[in-house]
Amino acid sequence: MNTNWSERAIILAPRGRDAALAAAMLRDGGMDSLIVTGIGELVQTARGGAGFALVTDEAFHRVDLRGLDAFIGEQEEWSDFPFILLTERGGSIERNPAAGRHLELLGNVTFLERPFHPTTLISIATAALRGRRRQYEARTRLQTIRDREQQLRIALAAGRLGAWALDVTTMTLDASDHCKENFGRRPDEPFRYEDLISTVHPDDLGAMQDAVGRTLATGVDYDVEYRCIWPDGSQHWVQVRGRTEEDKAGRRHRLVGVSQDITDRKASEETLRNFAAELEDRVERRTREHEAMTAQLHEAQKLETLGQLTGGVAHDFNNLLTPIVGTLDLVRRKTDDLRTQRLLDGALQASERARTLVARLLAFARRQNLEARPVDVTALVDGMVDLIQRSIGPTIRLEVRIEEAPAAALVDPNQLELALLNLAVNARDAMPEGGKLTIETSRIDIGSEQPGLIPGPYALIRVTDTGAGMDAATLARAVEPFYSTKGIGKGTGLGLSMVHGLAAQSGGALVLESVLGAGTTARLWLPAATAEAVAPTIPPDNWQRDGRTLKILLVDDEELVRSGTAEMLADMGHEIVQAGSGAAALGALRSQAFDILVTDYLMPSMSGLDLAREARRLRRDLPVLMITGFADLADDRGRDVARLAKPFHMDELARAIELEMVPSAENRMSAD
Repeated sequence: MNTNWSERAIILAPRGRDAALAAAMLRDGGMDSLIVTGIGELVQTARGGAGFALVTDEAFHRVDLRGLDAFIGEQEEWSDFPFILLTERGGSIERNPAAGRHLELLGNVTFLERPFHPTTLISIATAALRGRRRQYEARTRLQTIRDREQQLRIALAAGRLGAWALDVTTMTLDASDHCKENFGRRPDEPFRYEDLISTVHPDDLGAMQDAVGRTLATGVDYDVEYRCIWPDGSQHWVQVRGRTEEDKAGRRHRLVGVSQDITDRKASEETLRNFAAELEDRVERRTREHEAMTAQLHEAQKLETLGQLTGGVAHDFNNLLTPIVGTLDLVRRKTDDLRTQRLLDGALQASERARTLVARLLAFARRQNLEARPVDVTALVDGMVDLIQRSIGPTIRLEVRIEEAPAAALVDPNQLELALLNLAVNARDAMPEGGKLTIETSRIDIGSEQPGLIPGPYALIRVTDTGAGMDAATLARAVEPFYSTKGIGKGTGLGLSMVHGLAAQSGGALVLESVLGAGTTARLWLPAATAEAVAPTIPPDNWQRDGRTLKILLVDDEELVRSGTAEMLADMGHEIVQAGSGAAALGALRSQAFDILVTDYLMPSMSGLDLAREARRLRRDLPVLMITGFADLADDRGRDVARLAKPFHMDELARAIELEMVPSAENRMSAD
């Protein structure tokens, strides 16, 4: 069967430029065509596949049409090839006597009288092509029917069903060749009912004869499976089914049916039973794995909830610490009494410890202010060797294994150094009698084998100790904030929480492995840097205020924070205008000119970022300093906004303002 789906038109118009014009019209209608020069070429092309033929009536004058007639008569049952015949006298037999001959020859033909409008040709051609497509679809359906019939014939032959009949009055068995094959007999061998009984396996003979007796007694269908032993001693399974026939008196005198060798099916069923048992075992194992993964998910959700709670608490603490630190710093600068200075220094030291504690809480909550950039992790670890050795003491041997190729990561280098120190100190505390601490760096491309990480390149820092290790319960809670196995006063329980938060916020992960009595390994995965790693830039220590007096718009919804910050700014000599909301700040900006906008980030109704965007619509070059309790500015809108983390000292506030005013001054100079 021809499977060609061609929709190309065949054009036969031997006079003048008729063929070219027809091809151009069809092309304008989006149809492909081929121009032929004679009937023979038309027939050859049509046999290869085409959508329809466009022919002028003069092409049929004084030519041999037997080839065309043969092509039309030899078409497969699905095909009725369409013709469009261009005539000068239409298709009416009265006006065009030749039309009758053409209709009889071509069959599926549409007459189009010349001259005609191109739209008429396109319409008729489209209809012919639509009909050809239906023929193609009919061909597909016909082929499908034929395929299914062939499959049915193959299935029946492959089933090797044998036919049999048993005369109950004489117990005479009549078996077909296939039936004999089911019992291991050749077609030319005799096969009596006694021979059949002798082949049935002794263990199945009783059930087989009971089934025959029940069918003859009640008329129920005969359906039984049993083993039979072939003459060569091999054992096979057969399924025998049948029904009774009754004579005119209603007596059951004949049993007829089919037989089938089901040895392969029985073997498959046995295999299936074994597979089902194995599958059940696998399901049980997977269920246990799923329960373990669910437990891990619950643990992750618990840590996420703890992180959200911790971040919120830390943010509130920062708001409380900001006026405390600022006021203490301001009072410390204004007093000359030595005893008061010592007391204030103690209070400032305590506030610094509180600030460090809050920073660790924010690190666990993944809300710390990270300045991620490409960092050569290999160089960073190598540069910390002396510091780590001093931190762990002389009783612990430090071994650093660094790959020759640099391992660059996208991370905040300062936070990474703090994380490595936390891991080293934890390892030290796990080895009170001494031991060995190993730090390794490498660059690894991972696929989906590391849960929780996106496949791709990573820098890996592996920290391994030979300490006491952790049991499963301790390991499961190791990164929870404030969880510690150390004694009272020996740890905050935030070291591993901080490392976990840094890794997660950087797009990596912290993976802990530990065996009680056999040490612990911490794997810190960090996304590999796509840019060239650079050493961290150290700000100059010789910074000094330039002494300018600035007009500053200070915005914060917390009155304590706002008033404390205003006092520090006023003490620097600046002019301060305070606003308790974004709306009030915009009102002040519309009525007054300011040198810089200093605003809190998290405020009701309008955040600091939204305020900065609206303020820069009023004045595009307005410097903005954002004061925030955590790093929620890490979106694209906050990249051009300077940030100052709460709490802060007076010098930190002054430095942040001066640094933000430097580019503003440069812009004004360039504009001048």
